[in-house]
Amino acid sequence: MNRSRLPRLVSAFAVSALALVSLTSGIAGAVQPPAANAAAAPAAAITFSDEFDGPAGSAVDGAKWQIETGDNVNNHERQYYTAGNRNAALDGQGHLVITARRENPANYACWYGRCEYTSARLNTAGKFTTQYGHVEARMKVPRGQGMWPAFWMLGNDIGQVGWPASGEIDVMENVGFEPGTVHGTLHGPGYSGSGGIGAGYSLPGGQAFADAFHTFAVDWSPNKVTWSVDGTVYQTRTPADLGGRAWAFNKPFFLILNLAVGGYWPGDPDGSTPFPRQLVVDHVRVSTADAPTTGAAITGVGGKCVDVAGAATANGTPVQLYDCNGTAAQRWTVAGDGTVRALGKCLDVASGGTADGVQVRLWDCNGTAAQRWVVSGARDIVNPQANKCLDAVGNGTANGTHLQIWTCTGAANQKWTVTGA
Repeated sequence: MNRSRLPRLVSAFAVSALALVSLTSGIAGAVQPPAANAAAAPAAAITFSDEFDGPAGSAVDGAKWQIETGDNVNNHERQYYTAGNRNAALDGQGHLVITARRENPANYACWYGRCEYTSARLNTAGKFTTQYGHVEARMKVPRGQGMWPAFWMLGNDIGQVGWPASGEIDVMENVGFEPGTVHGTLHGPGYSGSGGIGAGYSLPGGQAFADAFHTFAVDWSPNKVTWSVDGTVYQTRTPADLGGRAWAFNKPFFLILNLAVGGYWPGDPDGSTPFPRQLVVDHVRVSTADAPTTGAAITGVGGKCVDVAGAATANGTPVQLYDCNGTAAQRWTVAGDGTVRALGKCLDVASGGTADGVQVRLWDCNGTAAQRWVVSGARDIVNPQANKCLDAVGNGTANGTHLQIWTCTGAANQKWTVTGA
């Protein structure tokens, strides 16, 4: 991206001792019959959540967020970030509203002189960090030249190693001159600022992100970050993308929400930009995700294990039965969001099909119903969208027998046991 963001942090941050909730490999409630469980997916294994419930005008939860103050000379942004609830407040309808105003009520001084704008920036440093997981925010961005809303993360060691060695994961950035496009980017040593590694995602048909709420997310695991908008994956980055430079993303990070005004990348507001402008946040959530070295075997008919063919990670890799061997290709995590994961990807019904015989495969986690499963006390693994069971083709027990979805019959080739990790 053609911009040079340098973070401004008001202090070195101490890490809170927050234990991440472990992924469950247990069994969910009984599915009798499977059709009754379309809405019975297990609750998400949430490690951080803010739904922004509270009285209109109240400040954000101080146990979760701290408010940064001051300006940002590094990017030549124009705003002064204020404390309290003046520019970041709940609306009483389950939203956080970050407001950018053209004003200077307290004679704030900025790098360029008397500040022209105020806004807000929040972070979870010293209160919450995460290392890996599904990180998302549902937001409606402001419209207008010079607006720069962002949801992003910084390495918790920034106070010790500085930026960009700390690493930065931009989950979502939007600049006002691109109303229909958002960007996801990695910054680290040797690939920071305008040299960050990332891509953009554009809405179809000339739609603008300011017109409606959208969910912006990353799925983050060791040596891998995948970005999505409304469940649609648009890029994945691994160390292979860095040309030998250091991967700075296998450590704890904290969260940041802000609405900047102006700067090198978006340019300054002009006469077409009315004020105030608002970034409206419906929720921020972090949930756990699988790591290749964790998980449990899922055994089925003939005592064989559910296995990723060839331990490959390419989208579309078949999922099969195979002799249990304890490899990462057979370590599955039944995640709190209803997904079943291995090798950093999700168990997926091909093309979202619902007919008997649709094969099951490995695919990038994308939040669709094709990747939602319910594990019952009766040892069925059910895809609620299709109302069908995970099934070994032809009741086979040979190595390489593919898995599919099929009408639930209670037969042995549809019975599965999630063993201890």
